[in-house]
Amino acid sequence: MLNYFDPQQPNAQSFNAGLGGVGEYQNTFNPAFFDRDMGTPARTSETPVELTIDGTAIRVPAGTSVMRAAALAGITIPRLCASDNLEAFGSCRLCAVEIEGRRGMPASCTTPVTEGMAVTTQNAKIAKLRRNIMELYISDHPLDCLTCPANGDCELQDMAGVVGLREVRYGYEGANHLDAEIDDSNPYFSFDPSKCIVCSRCVRACGEVQGTFALTIEGRGFDSKVAASQNEPFMDSECVSCGACVQACPTSTLMEKSVIEEGVPEHSVVTTCAYCGVGCSFEAQMKGDKVVRMVPYKGGDANHGHSCVKGRFAFGYATHKDRIREPMIRDSIDQPWRAVSWEEAISFAARRLKEIQTQYGRESVGGITSSRCTNEETYLVQKLIRAAFGNNNTDTCARVCHSPTGYGLKTTLGESAGTQTFDSVMKADTILVIGANPTDAHPVFASQMKRRLRQGATLIVADPRRIDLLKTPHGGEGMHLALKPGTNVALVNALGHVVVTEGLEDTDFVARRCETEAYQRWREFISDARHAPEAVESETGVSADQVRRAARAYATAGNGAIYYGLGVTEHSQGSTTVMAIANLAMATGNIGREGVGVNPLRGQNNVQGSCDMGSFPHELPGYQHVADPEIRQRFEAVWKATLDDEPGLRIPNMFDAAIHGTFKALYVQGEDIAQSDPNTQHVESALSALDCLIVQDIFLNETAKYAHVLLPGATFLEKNGTFTNAERRINRVRRVMPPVAGKEDWEITQDLANALGYPMHYSHPSEIMDEIATLAPTFTGVSYDKLERLGSIQWPCNDDFPLGTPTMHGVDFPIGKGHFAITEYVATEERVNPRYPLLLTTGRILSQYNVGAQTRRTDNSAWHSEDVLEIHPTDAEDRGLNDGDWLGIRSRVGHTVLRCRISDRMAPGVVYTTFHHPGSGANVITTDNSDWATNCPEYKVTAVQVEKVSQPSSWQQQFQRFDERQQRYLASADEPEPALK
Repeated sequence: MLNYFDPQQPNAQSFNAGLGGVGEYQNTFNPAFFDRDMGTPARTSETPVELTIDGTAIRVPAGTSVMRAAALAGITIPRLCASDNLEAFGSCRLCAVEIEGRRGMPASCTTPVTEGMAVTTQNAKIAKLRRNIMELYISDHPLDCLTCPANGDCELQDMAGVVGLREVRYGYEGANHLDAEIDDSNPYFSFDPSKCIVCSRCVRACGEVQGTFALTIEGRGFDSKVAASQNEPFMDSECVSCGACVQACPTSTLMEKSVIEEGVPEHSVVTTCAYCGVGCSFEAQMKGDKVVRMVPYKGGDANHGHSCVKGRFAFGYATHKDRIREPMIRDSIDQPWRAVSWEEAISFAARRLKEIQTQYGRESVGGITSSRCTNEETYLVQKLIRAAFGNNNTDTCARVCHSPTGYGLKTTLGESAGTQTFDSVMKADTILVIGANPTDAHPVFASQMKRRLRQGATLIVADPRRIDLLKTPHGGEGMHLALKPGTNVALVNALGHVVVTEGLEDTDFVARRCETEAYQRWREFISDARHAPEAVESETGVSADQVRRAARAYATAGNGAIYYGLGVTEHSQGSTTVMAIANLAMATGNIGREGVGVNPLRGQNNVQGSCDMGSFPHELPGYQHVADPEIRQRFEAVWKATLDDEPGLRIPNMFDAAIHGTFKALYVQGEDIAQSDPNTQHVESALSALDCLIVQDIFLNETAKYAHVLLPGATFLEKNGTFTNAERRINRVRRVMPPVAGKEDWEITQDLANALGYPMHYSHPSEIMDEIATLAPTFTGVSYDKLERLGSIQWPCNDDFPLGTPTMHGVDFPIGKGHFAITEYVATEERVNPRYPLLLTTGRILSQYNVGAQTRRTDNSAWHSEDVLEIHPTDAEDRGLNDGDWLGIRSRVGHTVLRCRISDRMAPGVVYTTFHHPGSGANVITTDNSDWATNCPEYKVTAVQVEKVSQPSSWQQQFQRFDERQQRYLASADEPEPALK
C-alpha cells in the first residue's frame, strides 16, 4: 500500500512530501494536522492519480475527492455542507469548481479525481456563483453576528467573508424562519432553528458517526427543517447527547450552552478522557484556566474525533462545590474533620502508619490503587506499599472487575490484555459480544461497531438482557443468545463443541500455532456429548438451534472477533470463561490479524494500566511474580529496598483481617470500595474496624466517610501522566488547569513515602515513566518524548516493536504456542429456590459512570437520577407490581429498596439494576461469592426475591443517617475557628 501526501490517511499521523510526490510517513504527533478539516474523508488505494489544481500538480489515492486533493495541495475551496468526518453530500453547492473538458460547475466534494484532470477553483464566474449562493443563505439567516455566541467561530460567517459577500438584495419581507423557537431542553446544548441552513451535517453526523439516526430533515424545499425523532424536543427524542451534531454544525444552530455563557475559547490542550476504557482524546478548549468545552480530537487513535455524553459534556464535576480542597484529619469517624496543612496531614498519616506497624507488625497495613488514576500514580502507590510499607498488601479495583481476564488470557495466550485495536472491528465479518453492553459502557467504540454492522457484519450477542446493540439501525438482525446468568462456561463450551464436532476448526492454525498435546486434550474434552448444545439447553436457557447457528456464523466467518465485558469476568467461573473464549478463538484461527481477536472491554479509564503497573499482591509491574528472585533483585536494585517474596492480601482478605483485628490501616487512592465492592455491610464493618484509613480522592465518597485522613486528589484536568485503554493504547494526560488543592496525586504519594522514611524524588511524571520502562518489559521503549512524537503507543513497545504493537500474537505467543485449557463448567453456588426465585444481574447505563461520584455531580443526572429494578412483565404480574412501585429486594446477605420498571429486555426469572447511586444499595444484596482463581466478585448472579414495600430498607435508613452526620462533619471543617475570649 502506497503512502500518499495525506496527513489523515488511516494509520498515518503526518506526512511530508513535495507537491506531486508520494508522502513520506513521519508518524509525528501534530495537532495542527487534525485541526484542519480536509472537506471529505481520506481514501486509501494502491492506485495513484495525478492531476493539477489551479496549475499545481498533486498526486493522491484513487477515490479522493477534488475538494480533498485541493486541500492537500494547500488550496481551500469554500464549503458549508462538507466535513472530512462525513461522506460527501453536495447540497450547499458552494464548493463548485470548473474541470477542463466538462460542462457546468460540479461540486468538488462529490467529484472524484481522475488521471490528468485539470481543475480551476477560482475565477470570476465561480466567484459570482458562490456569492449568489451565499446571498441566498444569508437572506434567511439572522444578521446578529456581533451578539451571536458563535461570533468568531462560525463557518457561515467565515464563508461569507471568503466569497466576498457584501450585500443581500433579498429582504425579510417574504417567508422566513427567523421566528422559529429555540429548543433548550437538553442540559448541555441548545437548538436554534432560526439559524439553521439545513446543510444536513448534523443529521449525517448522527447517522454516519454516532449511528443513532435520531435526527432527520422534515419537510421539503423552503419548509425543510432539522427535527429530532418525530419532531420532538431533543431531550425527549432518541438523541444520546454524544455531541456529534453540535460538533458538525457550521453555525450556532446547535451550540454548547457553556460557550453561550462563557464565550468562544481562546486556547486548547489535547488530553485523554477519564471515563471508560475507550480512552478518547479530547481538546480541552479553555479561557484562561477555565474549561469552556471538551471537543473530541480528530487525531485520537481510539475515537477519531467522536465522543459520548460523558466525555463531551460531563466535565463540570472538576470544579464542583463538593470538591475536597484542603487536607483533613480526625482521630475517629465519630468526630468532625479538622482542616490542616499538607505538611500536618502527611505527618499525621505517616505517624499513624508507623505506630500501627510497630504495634501490630509489618503486615498490618496495605493499600489500594485506582483504575481512575494515571499509570504513574498507580505505579507509585504499589511501590510505596512494597518498598515503604514493606509488604505486598496491594490490590486494585481492576481485580474486582477484570482479574479473570489477566488469569485467563495469560494462561492461554501468554499475555493478559486484549489482542486488537478498536479499528480492527472494521475488518470483522462476525462479531460476538458476550457479557458486554458497548452502547452504554463503551459508547464511542459502539458507534464504530455499529458502523461495521451497517456494512454487513453479523452480530451475535450472548447476554441475559437484550442490549441496544441488537437494535442497530440498518444493521441487520443480530442473534441474541439470552443465557441464564452464571452459565457462560456452559454456553461457550457448547459453541466449542459445535466447532469441533462439525469440523469447523482451523486445523492449519492449530497445527502451526498451538500446543499439540493441550489441543488434543481439549478436543477430546470439548467433543464429549455433555457439552453439546442439546445437553446444556436446559442449563443455559438458549436453544440448541441458536447455539449451532451462532457457532457456525463465528467459525465460518472470514474474520471472527470476540468482545467481552464484566458479564464474563464478574462470575465465580470468570477465569474459566475467559479461557473458554480464548480456546474458541484459537480453534477457529481467529487470532493474530486484524478483524479477529479476543478483546476485553475495560470498564474504567485505566483498568488496563492499573494491572500493568503491578497493583496485584502477587505481581510486580509488568506482571512479574514477586516470588521470582531474579525479578525481585532487579526491582530492589532500582528501588533500593528489600522486597517481600510472599504475595500479600487481596481486598477481601484485607476486609476479613480487619474484622478479625489483624489488619489495621489502609491507604486508598481514588477508589470507592464502600460503594463498589460486594456485600456492602461486610465492607462497612471492615472499614469501621480500621485504626487508620487514609483516603485520597476528589470528593467525600462513601469510603471517605470512614476515613481518618482525607487527602484531596486531582482530576484528570489537573494532572500530567498517562492512561492505558482497553486496546493497550498508552495516551498522554495533560494538565490544563492547576490542581484545586495544589498537588497532583503522584506528588501526594511521594510526600507520604518521604514522611515514612523511604525517599522518592521525582520532579515530573515523565521520570516515573522512565523508571517503569526500565522495569516492565512491555514498556521498555515507552517515554514521554516518544508519546509526543507518535501521539499514542500500544504496548508491547520494546526493541522488537519500537513503535508499539497494534495487533498481538501475529507470529507467535509470549508463551511460545497457544495453550488450550480445560474449561469444566461448574454451576455457581448462588442458586434460586422458592425463597429467592429470581436472579439479579447488574450493569451500567450510558449517562452515568461507575459509582457515579463524577457524573452525579453533572447534568447527566437529568437522564438517570436513580437506580431502578427492571423486572419482566410476567414476574411483575405474578407479584401485582406496576411501574414506579417501590420494591423490596432481598438476597441471602441483605435487603434494599428500588423503584420498579417493567421491562421485557430480560427473560422471566431475571431482574436487572445499575449501581450508580450509593443510596440504592445495589451491593448490599450482592454476595461475596467470587471467581475461583482471582477472587473477582460474582456481581452478576444474585438470587433474590422482590415484593412491594412502602419505605426504605433498614440499611438505607441507616445509610441516610450516617451520610447526614458525615456531611455535617465535613461542613464543620470549613467553619472558622471560634474567636478566643
